[in-house]
Amino acid sequence: MRHSLKNALGLTALLAGTASGVSFAGLSPTAQEMFTESMTWMDWHYDPKAGYLYDFSASAALRHETRSSAWYALGLLARNSDNDVAEAEKIITNIISSQYKVPSEEWYGDYQKYPQEPYVGSAKYPAKRYSSWDPNWRGFIGTSLILAIEEYSNLLSDETQGLMLKSLYNCSVGDSYRFGSLEPGGDNLWPSYSNPAIMRAFVSGWTGRRMQDSNMTKAGEKYAQEILDLFDEFNTLSEFNSGTYTGVSLFGLHLWSKYLPKDSIMAKNGPRMIKETWKVIAKLWHPGLKNMAGPWDRSYGYDMNRYLSLMSLWLWPLIGKENSGLIARPQVMSHKADYAWAPVLAVLVDEHKKFIPKEILDNLGKFIGEHEYHTSARYPPYDNVPRNFTFWVMEKMTIGAESHDQIGVGGAAGADSFNPAVVQWDTGDEISWISLYPTEKAMRARVYHNKLVMTYPKGNDKSEFRLIVGTFDKKPNVSGWDDLQGLRVKVSGNVDKRYDIVFGGANGGGAGTINDFENWRFIYKMPSGFKGVPELVLEFEHI
Repeated sequence: MRHSLKNALGLTALLAGTASGVSFAGLSPTAQEMFTESMTWMDWHYDPKAGYLYDFSASAALRHETRSSAWYALGLLARNSDNDVAEAEKIITNIISSQYKVPSEEWYGDYQKYPQEPYVGSAKYPAKRYSSWDPNWRGFIGTSLILAIEEYSNLLSDETQGLMLKSLYNCSVGDSYRFGSLEPGGDNLWPSYSNPAIMRAFVSGWTGRRMQDSNMTKAGEKYAQEILDLFDEFNTLSEFNSGTYTGVSLFGLHLWSKYLPKDSIMAKNGPRMIKETWKVIAKLWHPGLKNMAGPWDRSYGYDMNRYLSLMSLWLWPLIGKENSGLIARPQVMSHKADYAWAPVLAVLVDEHKKFIPKEILDNLGKFIGEHEYHTSARYPPYDNVPRNFTFWVMEKMTIGAESHDQIGVGGAAGADSFNPAVVQWDTGDEISWISLYPTEKAMRARVYHNKLVMTYPKGNDKSEFRLIVGTFDKKPNVSGWDDLQGLRVKVSGNVDKRYDIVFGGANGGGAGTINDFENWRFIYKMPSGFKGVPELVLEFEHI
């Protein structure tokens, strides 16, 4: 793909625009609430001398952080109070000044993770994808710059807008270097990697049009077509049912739907994809448990009441904070850094409502009754066959599992994030869970009312079923199934009925936490000399 940046930049003044977009005053009350609370939290973390947010981590020793600063800058423009705009421009110019500008480097067009960072790829700081540099940050930061231009260009100087357009051009060129590879150390941006793929298509398509670069525009349309082809197989995202990344994909699809012309494949299909995704969410969101029913393709926790998910941020303005799974102070939840998304989603959510079917929007906060739900998704090249999902959603409990056959254990997400079979229930005091930790490339699952059957078609006498079980406030010591609170479990199948129990603790035990969650691990092995197909059957009674 060849680009003519010099010629394109000659059009900057013509193309910059003078948009006056969504303001804080124009937001709905619940969107204002989310915006205000999250911006107040970020105000506390802002370092005006540096023009960056401090890293939210408690172990960052006052380092700054780039991506969250971009989201904060958008919030400052939306708030537009006192010196907010000046600080936003400071942040934006800082971020752009730290963009990687050497076209021969793989991280060209990406952004530093923090301003104190040594140069990626230098002698003492080797380039390591998703560590010293993160290729997905092109999408996260690029979309934020586009939103700032689309909604608040009337507040930004021509000079700043020119820098932003140049940065977006470089960002899009750098993103064009990416392609999925199964080679060790290779990139993983396949069309099936839904959230960054959707953002890349948008940034390339939008920037190509704004800069009158037909190659870049066509590339964005091509990326989008590949995503769409996968989506249309089952009307599902390949990166399916993730409390975090379904939320990011909805964000990207909203951008497809609003900020591209009608002749774009993204503008034509984005609203339908949003609608279909919310249809799935409506089946899986449990307003009583305040969780998305599992299984989850890629999760940062086992209970959305304890880790901060983007789906909860979408739900806060739609059904109220108290119903979204968030606690009163979301900034103390696990994965709290994603709270920085809140002002961005607050700016979008009121218009996003028009893409959600009215019947779904009206009933998101209500339990719609016990139901069974089936669907499928495919994530090539990691899936040998489509993943087939079954969910039973009950008033106090959910049971779900997926049958899969993948090229590696844990599929695309990895074992700690991939949860192929999940039970959640209300103990009366808290939400607890049982989640199968993946140890096999393939599983066949059958889900019934109060029953879960799991088999390993490629298993053998060395196979294990590792069940990750939640901890209990009123029962800190667990020695067997009888100690579970609010649930009776009957175990059968051809496993050895003797099982091991290991505590995964923050400060000790036989194992560690998983995504910050302490856990009990119930481990079933196969009997000595076993031959056949390993099978574990769990039957449940909520008490």
